[in-house]
Amino acid sequence: MKRGFYALWILVCLAGCSVEPPVDIKTVTASPKKFVGSDTCKMCHLEHYDSWKMTLHSRMTQDAVTNRDAVIVAIDEPTIRKDLAKLEGKLKVPSDQVYVPKLEEILLTIGSQWKQRYIVEKGGTLYIAPIQYNADTHRWVNYHEADWDKRPWIDKCGGCHATGIDFDAKTFSELGVSCEACHGKGSWHAALPKTAVFEKRETIVNPAKLTMGVSVQICGSCHNRGSATKAKAGWPVGYAPGRALGTYYTSTSYEAGDIKHVYANEFSKGHHQQFIDWEQSKHAKEGVTCTSCHYVHQVGMPPTRSQTLSAGSKQCLACHEVVNSNKAHSIHSFANCVGCHMPRIAKSAESGDIHSHVFLPLLPEDTLKNPKLPNSCQTCHEHKDQDLKELDRKYKQLTVLPKPTGLPVR
Repeated sequence: MKRGFYALWILVCLAGCSVEPPVDIKTVTASPKKFVGSDTCKMCHLEHYDSWKMTLHSRMTQDAVTNRDAVIVAIDEPTIRKDLAKLEGKLKVPSDQVYVPKLEEILLTIGSQWKQRYIVEKGGTLYIAPIQYNADTHRWVNYHEADWDKRPWIDKCGGCHATGIDFDAKTFSELGVSCEACHGKGSWHAALPKTAVFEKRETIVNPAKLTMGVSVQICGSCHNRGSATKAKAGWPVGYAPGRALGTYYTSTSYEAGDIKHVYANEFSKGHHQQFIDWEQSKHAKEGVTCTSCHYVHQVGMPPTRSQTLSAGSKQCLACHEVVNSNKAHSIHSFANCVGCHMPRIAKSAESGDIHSHVFLPLLPEDTLKNPKLPNSCQTCHEHKDQDLKELDRKYKQLTVLPKPTGLPVR
């Protein structure tokens, strides 16, 4: 009797636990798609969620009210003003008049690795405060100190700092660059049962299953600089993963008059510029994209702070096998590909703290022709202050292969 009772009880439990409630697929997919947040995604994709939490994307914007540890430095006004005073000649507002927020006024933080900025509220609108902490050099600098409260964060930057921005309502779904920033709105995907295998797959964007040209534009929607085409904003308002980025965004260029962020040779000197550079590269022409070198979510600690698959030039050597040691490579036999082909000529926090992504070495003769153009050689500490003409002469000596000597073998 007892066995029969327990058997019946187990069957009832299994039936109640294993059978998903019926879902009308047509009803679900007839409703507007909505953002559901990464906490919903993790219920089925926990491993991907955990690895994403290890990335800078997940920490792009953080809540400083519930997590004061998101602020990576002490907000000490005397220290901040002392650093700002050193920049007095460059400031548009006297250093003692620059607005410095108190810790309790800081609602959100932006960034944590190269630099950090702070979001405050004024008149019901979120703005980036006019101070910035540069992490590598441990110093405070100014940021739009004269017009900071004329530049709403959501309009200027929000679409790439948070997920699910509603441009008109000035709201967002989630802080940081989360799952749906790259995979699209997840409400349909989350609502459909696992048994609806094919329908469920069709309700979400998987960048790995898009063509390379379309997939790379997801990265390019934020690792870019320019302006929106459908709104007055600094990010592509209306763009969604899988769409054509050019419809929603126009990249900046030197030719178009942007001499602040781009060099005369169209190499970028401002940050979040990687897509602009990459488009000019042979990598782009050969189909080598962002995820060929960088990962978005991977279990374990990243080998580099740039989230590359390998550290330093090992990443390059995974594809570019060294078959000779002549010309410039004859003296750079330590295989420092990155040092020459990805010179540090762009600025995130401090000048030269991030790499060019055109993957071409810049030669001394480029700077001799235009002193405003940097060159790869002088980004190296050893050659930093070397005479350019002498550096150019030595480099050109390397480019001439010696003539063969002796008699031909018969």
